[in-house]
Amino acid sequence: MERLKSRTEKISIRGLRYNIRHWGPAHAPTVFFLHGWMDSSPTFQFLVDALKQDWHVIAPDWRGYGETEWLSRPYWFPDYYADLDCLLDHFSPNKPVRIVAHSMGANIASNYAGVRPERISQLVMLDFLGLKPAIDDVSPTLIGRWLDNIGKGPSPILFQTYEAFASRLMELDPRLEEERAAFLSRTVGRMRPDGLVEMACDPWHRIPSPAVYRIEDSMASWQRITAPVLMLIARYGLVKQRFGNDPSEFERRLGVFPNLQVVNVPDSGHNVQHDQPEVVAAAIEAFLSRA
Repeated sequence: MERLKSRTEKISIRGLRYNIRHWGPAHAPTVFFLHGWMDSSPTFQFLVDALKQDWHVIAPDWRGYGETEWLSRPYWFPDYYADLDCLLDHFSPNKPVRIVAHSMGANIASNYAGVRPERISQLVMLDFLGLKPAIDDVSPTLIGRWLDNIGKGPSPILFQTYEAFASRLMELDPRLEEERAAFLSRTVGRMRPDGLVEMACDPWHRIPSPAVYRIEDSMASWQRITAPVLMLIARYGLVKQRFGNDPSEFERRLGVFPNLQVVNVPDSGHNVQHDQPEVVAAAIEAFLSRA
C-alpha cells in the first residue's frame, strides 16, 4: 500500500545530533509522537497513515535510537526530560503542545507533563501505566547487577537478513501483519558494515538501570498534570500483564490523573500503533482538539 512519506531533519539538542521525522503539511495543527524503548520514530508510520485529518506530526528519535546520535555508553534516564524540554522549546517555544507517546515515551511525557504542566495542552498515553518493580529491586542488588553488566558491555541482537528480523518481529507480536513486519524491519532496523542486520537502537540501552524504580515518584508528577489525558490500554498489552490481576493497584494509579479518559484497544498487544492503528487513530482524533 502507498504510505504517507516522511521527511527528516537533524538539529542539535544538548550537544547531540538529533534526528526529527515529520509527516504531514507544516501548516497543519502540530502533534508530537514519542516512541518507546528499543524503537524509533518510523514505528508510527501505520498510525500516521490511519489519521483522517491533516496533522503535522513531529516524531524525534530519542538519544541513542534510530538516526539520532548514539552514546555507546550507559544512558541516564533524566536526560530524556531535558531533551524533551529542548525539543519543545525548538518547535513550539510559545505554545503548549499535544503529545502522543508510547511506552517509554509515555513514561517521559507523563512525568514531564507534571513538572511543566503549562507546556502540555493534551497528552495521549499508549499502553503505559508505570512499571511494576521486581521484589529484588533494592539498591545493592541493582548497583551490583549494573556493575557486572558495565564490565561485560552489551551484546547486540543481530539477524542474518531483514527477512529474518521481520520473522522475529512477527514471533514477538503474532498480530503483526507480514507487510507491516517487512516495513518495520527496514525502518527500525539497519544493516551493519559486516552485512548483518541490527535494531537501530544503541545496545547500551539494554543495560539494566542501577536506580530503584518508585511508582510514587511518577504518581507525584501525574497528579500535577493539568492537561486532559487519554490513556489507551491494549487488551493483551503490558498494562494488562502488569496489573490485570491487581485491580486495586490499577485503579490506584489511574486515580491520580486529574482529567483522564480511558479507551481499551481490542485484539492488540503492547504495540497498539502496529496492531490496531485504525482504532488508535480514531480514538486520538476524537480526543485531540485542532484549535
